[in-house]
Amino acid sequence: MPDSFVHLHNHTEYSMLDGAQKLKPMFAEVARQSMPAVAMSDHGNMFGAYEFHQVSKGFDDVKPIIGIEAYVAPSFRRHRKQEFWGPGGQRAMSDDGEGSKDVSGGGRFTHMTMWARNVQGLRNLFYLSTEASYSGQFPAGKPRMDMELIGEHAEGIIATTGCPSGAIQTRLRLNQYAEAREVAAAYQDIFGRENYFLELMDHGLSIERDVRNGLLRLAEDLSIPLLATNDAHYIHEDQADAHDNLLCIGVGKNKADEKRFRFQGGGYYLKTAQEMRALFSELPAACDNTLLIAERIESYNEVFDYVDEMPQYPDVPEGETQESWLRTEVLKGLTTRYGDPVPAEVMERFETEMTVIGPMGFSSYFLVVADICKYARDNGVPVGPGRGSATGSLVAYA
Repeated sequence: MPDSFVHLHNHTEYSMLDGAQKLKPMFAEVARQSMPAVAMSDHGNMFGAYEFHQVSKGFDDVKPIIGIEAYVAPSFRRHRKQEFWGPGGQRAMSDDGEGSKDVSGGGRFTHMTMWARNVQGLRNLFYLSTEASYSGQFPAGKPRMDMELIGEHAEGIIATTGCPSGAIQTRLRLNQYAEAREVAAAYQDIFGRENYFLELMDHGLSIERDVRNGLLRLAEDLSIPLLATNDAHYIHEDQADAHDNLLCIGVGKNKADEKRFRFQGGGYYLKTAQEMRALFSELPAACDNTLLIAERIESYNEVFDYVDEMPQYPDVPEGETQESWLRTEVLKGLTTRYGDPVPAEVMERFETEMTVIGPMGFSSYFLVVADICKYARDNGVPVGPGRGSATGSLVAYA
């Protein structure tokens, strides 16, 4: 498919109050465009990985690629003090003395895009994301990884230099080519030459143009392949204004506020392959490499098959399923608690929760928890709120 393209840099609704792509419509649009794969790369988290993989099952011709746009500390993720970019630790300055006003997070973090090439890579990304949240939140307020942590868990991961707020691009903007080359070479060694790419974007921004020549120079100096991406935050071009409204909510500003945060440039949607290849017509290999990466991605099924291996509640009567028996028990509990008939608003909540619990395969979980609670109460063991809320807590004996 030499004229095709794969969107690898996508922010779904799991990039909270920043991404606006709902998963099913996103897959539907990619399928409509006959693209062979699509990735998720949400900001600092992988909360949507399970749903992303589940939704992909309804689109046989679109391969799911699970990733993250990670926040990376310039030095060490556990540092609690402000981090700087200049030599010797002073505040970052370019050669002309201009300050680092465009350095991501005020110098406290940069960005890096990573995708799981296989099951081991996915498990490593889950670990990196968790550890970043656990140990790297301060002082940035973002779940930061660092190069040391990434280096320890890089197996099975494909990575890039990220958006213009990446570590390499930041150095390039500060006229620190030697330092940028050193960081790029280090990551190339960590991931392996075949797994590390220089990411190019074009949304009409000066910040993107300013680093383009430096990235192309690095490509020659270190033989790092190029990769074209589009920083997609919504699906269709006409959703730009709705997405802008979402950003206003995210930063708590009125839309009329001229000083509020907003996206500069344009084109943050799922562009067609023709649009992307026209945008990078002078660098066709950068688009070709999106297809190459997609071909290398292996199945993640082993990671997500745990749902089928969850313990099943053993005392379901003959002719019943885990889901149908949970419904029976919950309805019994609702009648006990609220009377007969059960109030309409309670039934509405019940049906809403069952539409989530059943399809996700968690009916047995709630039955097992309820059984544990029943045993505890029958034997005088206190049962606190840790038993879990939602439908399962409403069964007759919970």
